[in-house]
Amino acid sequence: MPDHDLIGGPLDSAEAGRRLGRYLSEVVRDAVEQLPSDRRADAGASLVNELARRLGGRELAIPPEVLEAIVEKGQPVPIRPMTPLGDTVLFTNAPDEPSVASEIGREMASADRVDAIVAFVRWSGIRLLEEQLRAFLAAGNVVRLITTTYTGATERTALDRLVRMGVEIKVTYDKRSTRLHAKAWFFHRRTGADTAWIGSSNLSRAALVDGLEWNVRASRLTTPDLIDKFETSFESYWADPHFERYDPDRDGERFDKAVESKPETAIDFSFIDITPYPFQQQMLDRLDAERVRHDRWRNLVVAATGTGKTIVSALDYRRLARSLDQSKLLFVAHRKEILQQSLATFRAVMRDGSFGELYVDGHRPDEWTHVFASIQSLKKDTIERLDPHAFDVVIVDEFHHAAAPTYRALLEHVRPRVLLGLTATPERTDGQSILEWFDGRIAVELRLWDALDQQLLVPFHYFGVHDGVSLKAMTWSHGGYDLGELENVYTGNDARVAKVLQAIEDKIGNRSTMRALGFCVSIDHAEYMARKFNEAGVPSRAVSANSSKEERGAALRLLQLGEINAVFAVDLFNEGVDVPDIDTVLFLRPTESATVFLQQLGRGLRKSSDKPVLTVLDFVGHQNASFRFDLRYRAMVGGTRRELITAIEDGFPFLPSGCHVELDRVASQLVLENVKSALPGRWKSRVDELRGLGNVSLARYLSETGLELEDIYQGNRSWTDHQMAAELRPELVGPDEKRFGRAIGRMLHTDDPERLNFLRGLLASGRSPSQFPTERERRLAWMFHLSLWGTQTPQPSLQVGLDAFLRSPLRAELHEVVGLLDDRAETIHRPLDIADVPLMIHGTYSRDEVLGAFGLGSPSKPPQVREGVKWVEEANTDLFFVTLQKSDNDYSPTTRYRDFAISPELFHWESQSTTTEDGPVGRRYRQHREDGSHVLMFVREHRRTSRGTTEPYLFLGPMSYVSHTGERPMALTWRLHHRIPGEMYGRAKAVAG
Repeated sequence: MPDHDLIGGPLDSAEAGRRLGRYLSEVVRDAVEQLPSDRRADAGASLVNELARRLGGRELAIPPEVLEAIVEKGQPVPIRPMTPLGDTVLFTNAPDEPSVASEIGREMASADRVDAIVAFVRWSGIRLLEEQLRAFLAAGNVVRLITTTYTGATERTALDRLVRMGVEIKVTYDKRSTRLHAKAWFFHRRTGADTAWIGSSNLSRAALVDGLEWNVRASRLTTPDLIDKFETSFESYWADPHFERYDPDRDGERFDKAVESKPETAIDFSFIDITPYPFQQQMLDRLDAERVRHDRWRNLVVAATGTGKTIVSALDYRRLARSLDQSKLLFVAHRKEILQQSLATFRAVMRDGSFGELYVDGHRPDEWTHVFASIQSLKKDTIERLDPHAFDVVIVDEFHHAAAPTYRALLEHVRPRVLLGLTATPERTDGQSILEWFDGRIAVELRLWDALDQQLLVPFHYFGVHDGVSLKAMTWSHGGYDLGELENVYTGNDARVAKVLQAIEDKIGNRSTMRALGFCVSIDHAEYMARKFNEAGVPSRAVSANSSKEERGAALRLLQLGEINAVFAVDLFNEGVDVPDIDTVLFLRPTESATVFLQQLGRGLRKSSDKPVLTVLDFVGHQNASFRFDLRYRAMVGGTRRELITAIEDGFPFLPSGCHVELDRVASQLVLENVKSALPGRWKSRVDELRGLGNVSLARYLSETGLELEDIYQGNRSWTDHQMAAELRPELVGPDEKRFGRAIGRMLHTDDPERLNFLRGLLASGRSPSQFPTERERRLAWMFHLSLWGTQTPQPSLQVGLDAFLRSPLRAELHEVVGLLDDRAETIHRPLDIADVPLMIHGTYSRDEVLGAFGLGSPSKPPQVREGVKWVEEANTDLFFVTLQKSDNDYSPTTRYRDFAISPELFHWESQSTTTEDGPVGRRYRQHREDGSHVLMFVREHRRTSRGTTEPYLFLGPMSYVSHTGERPMALTWRLHHRIPGEMYGRAKAVAG
């Protein structure tokens, strides 16, 4: 190819087998195709046998034959599908090809198990396959079906008939929206010739016979990676508690209610066993850590409206009720409707239809044990008459109202053991802080990513549009622009308004149907934008904190009715602007605060009928060097700063379903340059910042700059390096100082309280290893030694190595870092029940630290692991080290589905390629419970972090054998003794949702 450059890179080891195998298959195919047709089969088989002998594979018989079926002796040969099981085929229900129903029926005849997942099940579809299903089930085979009640399309008569035939069915009951749109069938065969149908056909007559449907039939023989993903995804859905087993006698009435077309005035949770989504479990885990680990019992939960804060509070209360000797509850809100819905939620979670009493609008409690009260009712009854200790748990919804006098009077009066605040907006328009009730901390903040991924919010399409305005020379102080200067730049700028109107025309099209909310820098700016839009034929209003309540309400009603198309607001991103029908957000001023940006974005993310997506137009100009785009984009799409740079360069390929982020060419260049030069990435800026602050602590420096510990230790630098460069301490000339600085950077994952307490005591006392009286302490010291010196040889003895560090000036630095690590820990850890092994379940460790905890290795021979498994005979323990995303270079779907979480308790793991089920290792895995041995799982997402450092492992704890399939390798399912923490489960599961 003389006119082209060939761009290449090294072959990823995780991809080597698949890519080399595909290349070899093409070589063999081309070679065989060139043989004479009369000799092609025999000569081709001989060629393949020659390769098989060299590679240790089984040879083919000559003349070669094609295996068509495997049947028990004396049994008839099953009906074959019209198309070979090894072919990949597209079916469209065209007249000259078999119908989908016909081929599915034929596939069933040769299968051993069938799994199906369809959004709708209709009686008309059941009739077409009833005979084949009955025969299949009568032979002792299993059929599993997953479906939904979405839009009421699934018919109960169809499900009831299937269940009575013997089909196992699971249903999701959300009729307002569904995250399940898949239509697919999987046919398992013990021979390995599995096939899967994936396409557009639900279980109905139109879909299976005469609809214009497209379905692809794939085969494990030709597309094994696709089949692996199908099988993985189905098993994950089947294990998901939100897909519930359907029993006609038990669930028929609930099903009928779920498919009713009329909207319900109140939510009926009486049939629902509420379990948390992974992101909600993560929020609960964080609350647990705040209380149990950090002894913080006053906590604020921040999450967008509509994301299930009330369910989280109810699940949290259920846990508290089990652990506290008394758990009297006061739930406070400002509206009757909120209290009614909250009471229904708590009754469902507590599985008690009589739980709780309302205190609002004439309702008055009798028992005063679990009270759902309006703030108005409490005020009317005079808060002072309440016993301050009457309630053990106080939950305040919409906590941003807490600065109001009535709420303040209540909060200053009551003395609960637990205070929980719920809000979507922690920053108020009047500048008063609500964090004073929570020691200045937000305990739990739901990431926008998680809320979108769960379809709790409407997806957004974000467009960054260059507006041609330069703010580079504008005054910047106290973390922001001078508002007066901003107003002068934007107000009266007709050219910018023209660009705004053009962007609306380009991205929205019909602006007469738009319901937009625009965020402006000042009242004059808002009024100017409204005036210019009206002149352009886009009916608009301007509102601000100076507008009366009636004026603001009238503007929002007109927007909701579609009589105006835009409202331009000033500082109304918190309260008073809650119109779910808003389908467009216009960012007309630079907003650096991630919290404010998300609050403004959240005004349009509320779900509403006929609003499939929120359009976001963000007008981007040249910013002051101190402005940080990375804060807003990381809040919006997640990830580290380095991951954000990659996302911008690649066009944001990984986003929640339905979302889109696009920057025009100039905006992309401006944002990318800004993100790359942001404070965390500039060594000189960090040093200048420290020099300006003076001789402050590391904690104070991080708080003032918004940096993280990982930013300090990037590039093999330490806090001491920062202090020396800022001339706040003398140069250190010891030969090991750089090594120790790098070592501290390698320990930033440490969150295990036993290790942190050990390090804190060691650093405070300066004890030498000879003073460690127990084997457990000696192993903790060895783990620390491995962190300091790594696994390179030669290295000093334990005594010499630790003594060298304890004499170093960096001893004080690590002591401060240990305190910060302990303070930011977000997990409850549990001790491992193996003698003298100082590991804690759900702690984070490097591989060397894990091996050190088992006493492995020595200064002359550091511990080693090959291929991710280690049998520790002395402890009778197998250690599994799993990297979920095995490819270093690209997203690799072919390697992702080897090791993954099926559910929070089940994990699929693939053994080494030489492991057989009856070999010594395979037997040990299968019989470990009988033998009394342990199997421990350690998981990480990638080999390396986005900062280029080695990613540590999360210790999932011990697990037990459940089942396996195949060998060389064995595909094993394990049951974890402790559920996977919510955050890791979100990364470890093979499918979204």
